[in-house]
Amino acid sequence: MNSCSWCLISQKMIDYHDNEWGIPVHDDRKQFEYLMMEVMQCGLSWKLMLQRRETFRQCFDDFDFEKISTYNESDIERILNTPNMIRSRRKIEAIIHNAKCFISMRERYGSFSKWLWSFSENKTIIYDDHNEGHIPAANHLSDVISKQLKEEGFKYLGSITVYAHLHSCGIINDHHKDCPCYKKIINNYPVIYKQCFDER
Repeated sequence: MNSCSWCLISQKMIDYHDNEWGIPVHDDRKQFEYLMMEVMQCGLSWKLMLQRRETFRQCFDDFDFEKISTYNESDIERILNTPNMIRSRRKIEAIIHNAKCFISMRERYGSFSKWLWSFSENKTIIYDDHNEGHIPAANHLSDVISKQLKEEGFKYLGSITVYAHLHSCGIINDHHKDCPCYKKIINNYPVIYKQCFDER
């Protein structure tokens, strides 16, 4: 097995890599969970996010964006005082704010996921040299999506964070070409191949 090397630091990371990372997501609630975990991750490690994932789910009603959008100061205090929680008021407030933005986009587009996947023609993108390990921190696509999300009012979703989300939700397949998950994705989901000249 030649799994992507970044996941080999813990069993939780391996399980996440093997069963979630890069598998196409078309469910809005799961999209919201992935996005908001990226918000919580800013400045921290993904290993820590996976270690605290069940705490996040407990704090944020299993990432039910409808419920989160109604949170008030007492909910913020509840979350801040939850054992094992990352105590960042700004990030917690951003998630509540983002839930409202998420709902607004669903009302206008029918589905956040449908809107997001429209950028890749509803296919997983494979850039020609990414699977050789030449993976940028962000690209033109994440720049465009990040800009639009900021215009929609979202917080903590810069281009680098959005690029990480595009990996996790399967819009970009950046598994190494020798990784079994790379082959699993291209064999089971529609893909589109692109040159890297359009990255930035």
